Amino acid sequence: MKLNYTHADDAVLVKQYIDGDEPALEALINKHQQRIYSFIYSKILNRDETEDIFQETFIKVIRTLKKGKYNEEGKFLPWVMRIAHNLVIDHFRKAKRMPKFQSRNDFDIFDVISDGEQSAEQEIIKLQVHDDVRKIIDELPDDQRDVLVMRIYKDMSFKEIADATDVSINTALGRMRYALINLRKVVEKHNIILTN
Repeated sequence: MKLNYTHADDAVLVKQYIDGDEPALEALINKHQQRIYSFIYSKILNRDETEDIFQETFIKVIRTLKKGKYNEEGKFLPWVMRIAHNLVIDHFRKAKRMPKFQSRNDFDIFDVISDGEQSAEQEIIKLQVHDDVRKIIDELPDDQRDVLVMRIYKDMSFKEIADATDVSINTALGRMRYALINLRKVVEKHNIILTN
């Protein structure tokens, strides 16, 4: 019987792939690619580098599966996200964040001699903050979380959000407002310090 890849559970697809069914991997990648790509892009903010890290992530996934070392039963996406997250941190460590020159006319010597180590460390702290924010966002009601993610991470306009969620612009705006109010409450409740 042919497997229906579209509706198959991750654990089933992983097992199929390990058993030699190549299209099962393609189905897994297609299923999660948007989420993983968006996650990497939200940290890197560069399409080419995001593309590289995205491919590297799946090369690691394939190697681990082929070696039979995968044991995250049924938790495929969080496992892949962790690989992507580690590769992003490696990327910042390797790059040691060379100074970026703003398109300003005045040349600042401190742009050149800024301490690369410090920047890499700051990036890791920033990633941790992003992680904390993601966890907080997950505590929101679905409708509020969806609007917030579309607005902040996908940079969609409220009109696009309204169309995508099939509600009026006013409803979308209202959900965003409640999402921000609730976020503030969660931050205060957990005593989280969000600094860059």
